[in-house]
Amino acid sequence: MIRTIRRRWRALALAAAAALCAGGPSGAATPWGADYFPNVPVTTQDGKTLRFYDDLLKGKSVAILLFYTSCKDVCPLETANLVKVQKLFGERMGRDIFFYSIAIDPWDTPKENRKYAEKFGVGPGWLFLSGKEADIQLIARKLGLSRSIDAQTKDGHAASLMVGNVPKGTWMRNSPMDNPQFLATTIANFLGWKRSGPAPSYAAARPLGVTKSQYLFQSRCSACHTVGEGDRVGPDLMGVTSRRERGWLTRYLKEPERVLAEGDPIATSLFAKYKQVRMPNLDLGTEDIAGLLSYLEARSRK
Repeated sequence: MIRTIRRRWRALALAAAAALCAGGPSGAATPWGADYFPNVPVTTQDGKTLRFYDDLLKGKSVAILLFYTSCKDVCPLETANLVKVQKLFGERMGRDIFFYSIAIDPWDTPKENRKYAEKFGVGPGWLFLSGKEADIQLIARKLGLSRSIDAQTKDGHAASLMVGNVPKGTWMRNSPMDNPQFLATTIANFLGWKRSGPAPSYAAARPLGVTKSQYLFQSRCSACHTVGEGDRVGPDLMGVTSRRERGWLTRYLKEPERVLAEGDPIATSLFAKYKQVRMPNLDLGTEDIAGLLSYLEARSRK
């Protein structure tokens, strides 16, 4: 249940995002430094208190998003997807770039944030931060991660990832739900990381032949599931259309939060087995669900 506390986010503005993405003037001291970002205290998932600007931003390249642990919609998808980006970055994590997930729910304690990070297999270089409600609102506003219209959404915040090179004062907004390889490449190019090998040739690129159902699986499901490659955040979906009744699968994809709340034994068992990570509501239509199930059935046969 979304707490009424998120209604207070309606006062936060989008102006900061436009200012941040514009970046600082070339060759001059950036305006997006200590005088712009608040230096308020925040607490990591391990209970360590840090100053937001001095300890987390100053001199670093960062990727920052908002979340809350009881989110039933985009937060689990964003986190699972960014875990894949984190793995692509490898040793650069915690050295060349730092990830920060900032909890907008005052009830999310360091203990809750640590449990959440562990569920998704988050590695080094990624901190889950909490703090006083007013301080978190100020951080979100300065980063351009909250807007007046966000209070009207299920989550109460923008599903955005702000990537910044703090010393240079340059920032860009991304979707944390993008293809992990694409997102990792976009961030690497933005930060000016040099390639370890030769650039790929466009002449060697194969034409794309992606169906709508395949795109749905890649964009909505693949962050948490595989087909035949083992469990990830959620179960391997190989043969799922044979293991489960189609009517149950259709309803579960349509309204997973209601199925779980009703005490459905299968949904309850999956929730317990996979570290209490909730299946998010993907806002799929009837046609989308039918196509996705047909895709999974065909993939399983192969």
